[in-house]
Amino acid sequence: MADEAGRPYAETTFRWIDPGHRYWLDRSLALHAPLLTAARLMAEPFFYTQGRLATWRDTGLLSGIDCRGLLAHPMLGDAIITPVHLPRGLVGALVWCSSEAIGVERVFAEQAEHMQALATRLVATHNEARGRPRNATVPQTLTRREVQCLRWAAAGKTDSEIGIILDVSVSTVRFHLRNAAAKLGATGRAQSIQLAAGLGYVGAGAA
Repeated sequence: MADEAGRPYAETTFRWIDPGHRYWLDRSLALHAPLLTAARLMAEPFFYTQGRLATWRDTGLLSGIDCRGLLAHPMLGDAIITPVHLPRGLVGALVWCSSEAIGVERVFAEQAEHMQALATRLVATHNEARGRPRNATVPQTLTRREVQCLRWAAAGKTDSEIGIILDVSVSTVRFHLRNAAAKLGATGRAQSIQLAAGLGYVGAGAA
């Protein structure tokens, strides 16, 4: 995240506990940092302490992430991480860190919900103010048939297979997929599926 001049907030506002660690220059950080890996998997806040991740309930999503390497970090004591999952598949996270043990479980129990609300407001407001995503518009409502076609397309079915499943012609399937793409502002099948998933039309949580 950066200001209008392109200066990262990590440089100007939100200082990391190690002032010499310019982590925002590491383009692959989100791929290998365990705290950020967990933020992609979890929608709830969680905390780090003594080489482990936890939240207010038991979850295998956190226990499966290897954080032992963080024990070697000389300045990382405890941390609270608040993931922010926004529509269109946007994912962010705020990390509050301490250079020493602070009894993070108590702080987490008292403050995690408030911290999550602050993180969501910050990331969502910043993204909208910066015009992200660039093609963000208020999409027209998809019809039931359009959603059905998108869901089966997301499952890897061809137009012919979708037609058989829904008992409609191939041309009808293509008609619904084209309409859905136009409503979503997508340029093709893959982007239609991606945008539909980010908006909750496609996926395990779709209603």
